[in-house]
Amino acid sequence: METALQKVQLAEDAWNSRDPERVCLAYTIDTEWRNRAEFVNGREEVKAFLTRKWEKELDYKLKKELWGFRENRMAVRFEYEWRDHSGQWYRSYGNELWEFDKNGLMRKRYASINDLEITADSRQLL
Repeated sequence: METALQKVQLAEDAWNSRDPERVCLAYTIDTEWRNRAEFVNGREEVKAFLTRKWEKELDYKLKKELWGFRENRMAVRFEYEWRDHSGQWYRSYGNELWEFDKNGLMRKRYASINDLEITADSRQLL
């Protein structure tokens, strides 16, 4: 339990840095992702994906919560808030399934995400 909670917190902290170089180091060289309807393969594609993501999703702030774990797999619930270039704010909700290799790097990440338009004054993740 302690290790699982630590992994979730480390992931939250890394993603909140909005630094693709830092974030991608938590994944195997040949990591496999599904993010919404996009499939990403390999650490270099992860880096490119995150760069595009944070160019679009401005002022990104994320909160993750452990849902469950067993052996080398975890389920995580998350929400994050961001605004687009027009100033419209969103809260995105989702679930992730994670699978780790023997060295503790994430080799698979499957994310299902839904977006909700919100007003700036209804933000919760400041």
